[in-house]
Amino acid sequence: MRSPSFWYPPKGATPLAARLLSPLGWLYARAAFFKQRFSAGERIGIPVICVGNVTAGGAGKTPAALFLAERLKAMGEHPHFLSRGYGGTLEGPLRVDPARHNAAEVGDEPLLLANEAPCWISADRVKGARAAEEQGASVLIMDDGFQNPSLQKDLSFLVIDGDAGLGNGKVMPAGPLRETYEAALARAEAVIIIGAGEPGRGPAEIAERAGLAVFSAKLQPGKAEAAALRGQKTVAFAGIGRPEKFFRTLEEIGADIQSRHGFPDHAPYSQKDLDGLSKEAARLEAVLVTTEKDAVRCRGLSLSRLMTLPVRLEVAGEDGIDALLDAALKKARTDHTYVPFAAPGDPA
Repeated sequence: MRSPSFWYPPKGATPLAARLLSPLGWLYARAAFFKQRFSAGERIGIPVICVGNVTAGGAGKTPAALFLAERLKAMGEHPHFLSRGYGGTLEGPLRVDPARHNAAEVGDEPLLLANEAPCWISADRVKGARAAEEQGASVLIMDDGFQNPSLQKDLSFLVIDGDAGLGNGKVMPAGPLRETYEAALARAEAVIIIGAGEPGRGPAEIAERAGLAVFSAKLQPGKAEAAALRGQKTVAFAGIGRPEKFFRTLEEIGADIQSRHGFPDHAPYSQKDLDGLSKEAARLEAVLVTTEKDAVRCRGLSLSRLMTLPVRLEVAGEDGIDALLDAALKKARTDHTYVPFAAPGDPA
């Protein structure tokens, strides 16, 4: 899905389409509010940490989830990921195996997450959480699911793209918001702003006034891959929430971009797509380059040479993240009467 241009208009502009769709946005916001208000959510036997966002499209949730898993493992925890498996055909609950599953089955993001820690996909988040608990998870990281009330969360991070902010600030379909920002902040404990763009400053200030911890972060490209691409003629393609961010990163590391192609987020690639890109790269004497997320969607298709540029999240003041995680885990394990997993046939 590509975001409509009126979701992210020039500063100060209010496009007609956004104004006409505002009543529908109000209805969507009310529905989202009541969904949360009247859904208690289920408590499982391990703490649940949620990484979500308030806008439709990519904001950097998966890099943030990977970062949190690294921090939790450094604390001696055994985190498992839980994802809906967006774009995949399998319903789950299912533990993702990158050697056996492909993006068409489980989605692209779970394949990336599974390289860091065990990852489960499940349309039913409670069943997926129970499966992770049964298999030894000490803490669960939900990649997305902030708007899904079926599981109670012990700590929630909202991730915001600092270069895009909240767009026009309206709720879908009038704008990019899944719910009002104020309603989202009321259920979150921290906000991570990825990127130093001006659009991210307003949401950061609002979150600070609401009493939330706010962290600045950036996506850092892999050093070896960045060095290999410096000065290299490239044909770049990306099917992520904001492909232009990937292209800008390539420019910043010094890649010589001959051509660039943006595809919809999560869109599956066909052999025809890759054949066309490969021919263009050969004609321009360039190499194809894409994101890690896109590369997993190219598996199983014929492709001559493909370079990927991995990125990892760097957070300013990561000690503050550690403190939040530690406090949330201790509080969850002290305050809550957990309901441990019981396999069928076990005594209640």
